[in-house]
Amino acid sequence: MTGPYPNWPGPAAPAPWYPPPGYPPYPPPPMHPVWQPGVIPLRPLSLGDIFNGSVAYVRANPRATLGLTTVVVVITGLFALAVQLTPEFSGVSYDDAVILTAGGAGAVAATALTTILLSGMLTVVVARAVMGSTISVAETWRRVRGRLLALVGLSVLEVAAVILFIAAAVLIVVAVAQAAGGGYAALVGVPLALLLIALLAFLFTMLTFAPVALVLEHKTVLGSIGRSFTLARNHFWRILGIRVLATVVAGFAAGAVSVPFNVLGQILIMGSESTVATIVGATAAAIGQAVAQIITTPFTAGVVALLYVDARIRSEAFDFVLRGAGGADDDIWLTDRLAPS
Repeated sequence: MTGPYPNWPGPAAPAPWYPPPGYPPYPPPPMHPVWQPGVIPLRPLSLGDIFNGSVAYVRANPRATLGLTTVVVVITGLFALAVQLTPEFSGVSYDDAVILTAGGAGAVAATALTTILLSGMLTVVVARAVMGSTISVAETWRRVRGRLLALVGLSVLEVAAVILFIAAAVLIVVAVAQAAGGGYAALVGVPLALLLIALLAFLFTMLTFAPVALVLEHKTVLGSIGRSFTLARNHFWRILGIRVLATVVAGFAAGAVSVPFNVLGQILIMGSESTVATIVGATAAAIGQAVAQIITTPFTAGVVALLYVDARIRSEAFDFVLRGAGGADDDIWLTDRLAPS
């Protein structure tokens, strides 16, 4: 029985219910391509942008980058070699340890001078590469030669300041040791060493952009130092971290290249009493150091220059200036053009 009366159909089953049609998901926002006329995109740069750009500008213009690097490295390397071999030609008796120490100190000084000099000189090449154009060695030299003395002065000033700070710390520890004994010297020396490391890291970071500003913005030596402090003060940890990482990467690469030469040089110096063996050994080590610098210095100089570009983009919206410039307009880097008239 399906209803109140026989043979009547029961109530019809309810019609099936379907949910109302939903709206499709929103489409993703349109992707606006980042303008990249050269080796980097014209926006705030990431670590990958900086490292990739530091390699790409060398590949885009190897003659200018490696040519300038070779000239500077050979000159500073000869200076370091002369420092190392001075005891041999002076007639004064020095043992092997002193010779190796002198060579190491000369190599460190030469590396520091080379890095600072090329950070300024290769800036011109990087500046063109950012805009997608290249520059010849002759044109690079014409752009840099008027700033060369100032660049050398800045390099010597920075290296001398570091040597002065280290010498002052050593003299303080020695004076305490002579006056109160070794225990007090260690008590003073450990915190003093930490303070010295912090001071050198601060200067290493805050003076990063001085050679770049000296060349691209035509600043004086003191003006470039002030400009570097202005650009770096709001990006201290970022600049320090990227520069340290770049130094570590370059150090591993340089070590892989120079270690065989250095081992050969030390074997020749320490395994023979002859002057000829010492000269050949020191020369072998110097060649290894030079080859390593020629390979790695353009990379570290490129990192410095691109950090400078990134700092100006972040602090001054400089990417808009770069977008409106031509590929060979070197005057866009001058700060006078950004000042209100």
